[in-house]
Parts: sequence; structure tokens; C-alpha cells
Amino acid sequence: LSKEFSSTSSPTAVGTVTSRVTRNGNAITEKDLLNHEDLAGDRGMVDDIFDETYREKEGPKPPLRYVWRNIILMSLLHLGALFALTLIPSAKIQTLAWALLCFLVSALGITAGSHRLWSHRSYKATLPLRIFLTIANSMAFQNDIYEWVRDHRVHHKFSETDADPHNAMRGFFFSHIGWLLVRKHPDVIEKGQKLDLSDIKADKVVMFQRRYYKPSVVLLCFTLPAVVPWYFWDESIVISFFIPAILRYTIGLNATWLVNSAAHMFGNRPYDQNINPRENPLVSLGALGEGFHNYHHTFPYDYSTSEFGWRFNLTTAFIDLMCLLGLASDRKKVSKEVILARKMRTGDGSHKSG
Repeated sequence: LSKEFSSTSSPTAVGTVTSRVTRNGNAITEKDLLNHEDLAGDRGMVDDIFDETYREKEGPKPPLRYVWRNIILMSLLHLGALFALTLIPSAKIQTLAWALLCFLVSALGITAGSHRLWSHRSYKATLPLRIFLTIANSMAFQNDIYEWVRDHRVHHKFSETDADPHNAMRGFFFSHIGWLLVRKHPDVIEKGQKLDLSDIKADKVVMFQRRYYKPSVVLLCFTLPAVVPWYFWDESIVISFFIPAILRYTIGLNATWLVNSAAHMFGNRPYDQNINPRENPLVSLGALGEGFHNYHHTFPYDYSTSEFGWRFNLTTAFIDLMCLLGLASDRKKVSKEVILARKMRTGDGSHKSG
């Protein structure tokens, strides 16, 4: 019995993908062909697709060079977050609700913004939505969009090699936060400089943010979250600063970092067992849907980063809502047939257990 599946470029399917599944008794063979030229034409880039030709340089690794400014600032930030935890019982319920709202908005600036929109071009956004996501991105304070996209495309193109900024092969601590505390490996810098970022440079909203990034962070990440509770419902200035600003920011950082660390180490691999990224529902809960990481590295151009729609995936629900409101369009989605074919060819079989 032989059955062929195919999907063509449309608002809900990516490129031209042909998958052939042949069943002969218990033997299953499958081949799926991704037309990367179609993908490039559809999204304007393929720099987030793994480069099979890259080889790490032989010889000793370059010595670690610590960035003491980052080490000190990150240590102080996390100490401040621990102090903020002790203030929670004294905080007004409005302040806690405001902190949660700031967390959700800033997280969407990363997940729906710098990740799914700008890094992967997995959907299109109108100017008002791009402005909102840029504001949210500055509230998140995880480097400006241009730099975030450059590092993320390098991460996908050279995943878990010396050219990966947060190479998980260097351990949990390095991939979580350590990569920010040391100088980048020379290969990360070299490969990052060779990426085609013309689509990002052409986005005036992104480049405006890059030009005024530092003042935007001071205003949106720290000042606004702290001033609102203090001004509008007379919250203590200490609580106003440490909970909606410091604690919320620290939790947001770690939620994103867990995608680089935990989601590359813990979980199953139903789509491709030959790569390290895993499916991790707990990470998805904290990172608004970014923990379906084996799927995402297998199909980086899917706007949902998952085959399960809104399940543990608030970002997908947000993008769908934006499409409903006419603020977003052209969502890229991989067909169910292609996903099933890929599971049978390269998955670890865990999809069979549900």
C-alpha cells in the first residue's frame, strides 16, 4: 500500500512539501522533500534552516573571557528578584495583576514579535501590530529586535555547534545564562556577520527601536511598570519597583532562557530524534508556547511552533486573534500529512503513546 501526501503554499501551508509513505508489512519508509526555494520566496529568507555543511574548527577551544559587567548585573538582578518574593504578601492585588499583565505583554514582544514574526517570518503583521510588538519587546529587555533576530537565526542555522550562541552541548548553565556572561565564541560572531538580515534592516520600526533602545528600555521595562501601581492605587514605591519591574523582568528572562536550556535537554523527540531540542510542556507554559521545541527546530517556519494549536500556546492564540482583527495575515503552517510522515521517518516513536 502506497500513499502520497503533498501540501502547497497557502496561508496555512508552507512551501511545497511532498511526503511519500510506503507500508510493506511492518516496514515503513518515508521521504519528505522540502522545496527550500519556495520557502525562501514565501518568507524572504532561509537563514533559520540548519546548515549541514558547517564543521567545527579542529584544535583547542578558545579560552573563556568573562564579561564581569554582565556577571555583576545579573547577580544583582536575581538578588533583587529574591527580595521581591518576600514583598508579595504585602502587595496589593492590583499590583500583582499589573505585574502579570506586564509579564504577558513583554513575553509576547519576544514570542510573537522577535521570534515568530521577525526571526522566522512565519506570519505577516501590519504597522500597528509591529509597533505594539516593538513596544512589548522593549518592555522585555532581551536585546533589541535586530540583535535578537541575528542571534536566533544563527542558533537555528548552526544549532548546538560552536557557532550557536547558546550551544546546549556546553551544558545547562551555559545554554541558560552562562552564554551572556562570557564573550561569544569567534564562530558565532563570524557566522552572524554573514547572515542576510536585509529584511530586518528594511523594517523602519525595528531600526527605530534599535536607535533608541536604551531609553526605551528604561521607560518601558523599569519606569512604566513601577510608576503605574505607585501613581494609580498608591502602592508602596518599593513594592511597585521590585514586583512589576524587577521580579517580572527576571521571571521573563528565565522563561525565555529555559527554551534554550531545558527544552534542549528534557523531553521527548517525536519529530526528529537526530536533534537535541525536545517537547517540554512545562517550558511551553512559562514561555507562552515556545516549549514545543523538537517540532520548532524541525519546522522553524510554522507560525504556531507546534501542531497542537492553542494547547499551552498563548502566543498562537494571540496571533490568531490578530488575524481575526485584520492586524496579521499569511500564517505559515505545515500540513498534518507532512507532520505525520516526518514523525514516522525521523521521530522517536513517542507520538504513538499520545
